[in-house]
Amino acid sequence: MSEVSPARRPYRSDLSDARWALIEPKLTQWRARRQQAGLGIRPPVHDLREIVNAIMYVVRTGIAWEYLPHDFPPYKTVFDYYTKWEADGTTEMLHNLLRQQVRVHKGRESAPSAAVIDSQTVKTSSNVPEAGQGFDAAKRIKGRKRHIAIDMLGLLLVVMVTAASVQDSAGGKQVVDRLAADHPTVSKTWVDGGYNNGVVAHGMAHGIEVEVVHRDPDTKGFKVLPRRWTVERTLGWLVLHRRLARDYETLPQRSESVIYWAMIGNMLRTLTGESTPSWREPRTLNPDI
Repeated sequence: MSEVSPARRPYRSDLSDARWALIEPKLTQWRARRQQAGLGIRPPVHDLREIVNAIMYVVRTGIAWEYLPHDFPPYKTVFDYYTKWEADGTTEMLHNLLRQQVRVHKGRESAPSAAVIDSQTVKTSSNVPEAGQGFDAAKRIKGRKRHIAIDMLGLLLVVMVTAASVQDSAGGKQVVDRLAADHPTVSKTWVDGGYNNGVVAHGMAHGIEVEVVHRDPDTKGFKVLPRRWTVERTLGWLVLHRRLARDYETLPQRSESVIYWAMIGNMLRTLTGESTPSWREPRTLNPDI
């Protein structure tokens, strides 16, 4: 069970001591740099661990920031940290550091050599500007599309959020560009039949072999496709977080940040071997009954 302020009972989304220890040094260093760069008049008031616990609570439960329980730090404070970490790359840095640790923990090289690309279309809320939405004719959904690339463990390498009207092939080319720039060790990737030959040629230009995994037209019902099930599992991990069951974010980059936090929580559990702790306290019997 995670240790929290004695003023409140723990929530299921709270970080345990072991999970917090994996990210605490980087966040403490971040705060120290901020203090040195500032005037130093007022020291920080709120505990960094409680800030992260509040972010995890929002991502997992899907509530609006304004509805954060009162036993967390003020929602404006939590949101301010959240946006600062997104803007200066701290969130992505934490995510990438944990991904490397998970890969080594699983007996892999820290840098991946292969990837799988796919997309997921989700409906949007009224927070999303009309200009940032689109209609996915194939899925018949108006909203946004999450284009992702993962390694063979299902860990996120690239995430890009666009309007749902962006075709997989167009989005796939941009994902390949990001893969080549951010993960130069990747030499092979798999995609499904929704990606055309333009993506294959675009990959070759970057020195990445793109293989299209086609579904057997004679197959009836659901069938697991080789190399494809890992990305479907990752997309399933994302929508287990209610904040990601629909896109509530005004800005696409904020949607990407929510995805990073969801994967951070997933990787912390993997590294510590913990399941989500229960919020229930030991049951006591009332002697008067």
